[in-house]
Amino acid sequence: MKRIAIPALLGVFLLSACSSEQPKSTEQLPAISVTLAQADASAAAGIITGSGIVEAAQSANLSTRMMGYIAQYHVAVGDRVTQGQLLVEVNPSDMAAKTAQAKAGVAQAQAGYDNAKKDYERFKHLFAQNSASQKELDDMTTRFQMAEAGLSVAQNMLKEVEAHMAYALIRAPFSGVVVNTFGKPGDMATPGMPLVALEGGSGFEVKAWVSETNIAKIQTDTQAHVVVKSQGLRLPATITEVSTSAKNTGGQYLVKLQLSETDAAVRAGMFVQVLFEGTTAEETPASGVLVETAALVKQGQLTGVYTTAQGKALLRWVRIGASNDGMTAVISGLSAGESYVRTSAAPLYDGAPVSIN
Repeated sequence: MKRIAIPALLGVFLLSACSSEQPKSTEQLPAISVTLAQADASAAAGIITGSGIVEAAQSANLSTRMMGYIAQYHVAVGDRVTQGQLLVEVNPSDMAAKTAQAKAGVAQAQAGYDNAKKDYERFKHLFAQNSASQKELDDMTTRFQMAEAGLSVAQNMLKEVEAHMAYALIRAPFSGVVVNTFGKPGDMATPGMPLVALEGGSGFEVKAWVSETNIAKIQTDTQAHVVVKSQGLRLPATITEVSTSAKNTGGQYLVKLQLSETDAAVRAGMFVQVLFEGTTAEETPASGVLVETAALVKQGQLTGVYTTAQGKALLRWVRIGASNDGMTAVISGLSAGESYVRTSAAPLYDGAPVSIN
C-alpha cells in the first residue's frame, strides 16, 4: 500500500495560505478623509478664549395683545422691512363688536350732553331775568356737569377700544429683516403668542461664555477678536458687557461683544470662538500656538498632534500648556500657521494615507 506524505502537503498549503494574507502596503489602503485647521498664534500674545454665538444687535418677537384669527401676513421670511411697515393683520371679531358698542355709547352721551347744555344755557338766561330760582339753576348745572362727565367717560372708552384695535395691525418697531413667522392665515392668535420674529438689518453682537478662572482678566471697552470658523473669518470686536454672576449660566460667565465690522457671510446663530486680550506675558507662555483640544493625541505621558505631508498623516509630538474652552496652548512642536488634523473619518496612525476635505 502506497503512503502519501501528508505533513509535506499540509506545510505547502499553509505556506501558500499565509503568503496570500500578507498586509497591504499603505499605498494600497484607502485614504482616510480628514479636515485641517491652522495653529493660531494668539497664545503668544497672551490671549484667553471663550466660545460664543452671533446674535443680532436688535431683535424682537412681535405679538398681539388681543385674541383673534390671523387675517393676513404681509411679509415673508427674508423680507427687509422699514420701521412702521405693516407685517400682520389680526381679525378680532369681538373687538369689532366692542368698538361699535363704544361708538354707540359716545353718540348717546353726546346727545345727553347737548340736551343738558341747552337746558343749562336756558336756565342761566331765565335766572338772569329773575324768572328761575337758584335751586332750579343749581339742578340744571349739576345735570349739565354729569352729562359732560358721561361724555368724557364714553370718549375715553372708545379711545381704549381703538388702542386695543391698533394691536390688530402688527407693525415693525424698527427696520430690519424678517427671520421667522409663526402660524398662518386662519390660525388663532392669542395675547403674547409670537407672530413675527424681526432682527435688525445691520449690526451684530456676540454672546460668549468664559470660565471663572479667566473672567477676572476681562474688562469692558477692551478689544477682542471673533473667529467664525465656518466662514474662515476673524473680526475685531469690543467688549461691551461682562456679567458678574454665573448663577443662571451653568458656571460660565456671560460676556457681550459688539462686532466692529460686519462681513456679509456672518449671520445670527453662527457659533464662534472669541479671543480676549486679557492676560499678561507672565500668565501664558512667551511663545506658542492654540489648537483644538479634541485634535490632540495621547499616548501614555506623551501628547501629539497629526499633521499631513505628501498625502500621509504624520504624528508630531508636542509640549502643551493650559487648556480652556476647547482650546489648548502648544508651547513647542508646532508653529503658527501650520496645519494640523482637526477631524478624521477613521482612526489615524503614523503614515496613514489621507485625503483632505
